[in-house]
Amino acid sequence: MTDTAAWQAWQDSWDRQQEWYMPDREERFRVMLDMVEALVGTEPNVLDLACGTGSITDRLLRRFPKARVTGVDIDPALLTIARGTFAGDDRVELVTADLTDPSWTGALPARPYDAVLTATALHWLDADPLRELYGRIRDVLRDGGVFLNADHVTDESAPRINAAAKRLHNARQERERAAGALDWRAWWTKVADDPVLAEPARRRFEIHGDPRDPAQAKADRPTATRWHLDALREQGFAEARQVWCSHCDALTAALR
Repeated sequence: MTDTAAWQAWQDSWDRQQEWYMPDREERFRVMLDMVEALVGTEPNVLDLACGTGSITDRLLRRFPKARVTGVDIDPALLTIARGTFAGDDRVELVTADLTDPSWTGALPARPYDAVLTATALHWLDADPLRELYGRIRDVLRDGGVFLNADHVTDESAPRINAAAKRLHNARQERERAAGALDWRAWWTKVADDPVLAEPARRRFEIHGDPRDPAQAKADRPTATRWHLDALREQGFAEARQVWCSHCDALTAALR
């Protein structure tokens, strides 16, 4: 297998693992890119925040070939996959930085940005650090720039609807697991066993903890859509609203 094919295989594996949790993930990306085009055009300078393997960057550049992207993350394993995937593409620059460190914006090469995009990442942050991060995101955007965050949030006003949708979702997951689908823990086991990714995975586990450990758990973090909209406005965004949702995920747009 060529290097290009190997990195693409990891991207495909990552996508399948993520889709096990979010079967409408591609629709979520489509709406995100629609909002980019509507608000800042088809040649944007974009910050892919907590970029991981570069899922957003890949879809952005396929739709907008003249875009330029800075991807920032702290995960050595996911960044290794991203660097392999985008090697030689001068539209992409990848930066290692910790979003909980107030100085992370100093590592960015191309401020201000037309758009800051992120997906399935910021739910790892507690409320106070997340609120502060929203302020820093605003600071790296140009006037009229947009922040788009796709993540695990819910409308808590409809508990019976949410519960029914969750039951259906869980049943689908069990069927797909029985057919061989990888969840988060199984995917990281595969990464840790790979000769090329084993060392970056070890460093990743030192930073974030080992996702193969069943005892690893998240703290209680903000999940209500309204909390995020209020926090964005508190941090100086002129407008903020939900532009897409499923039963357990939403895409929020905030305009500087």
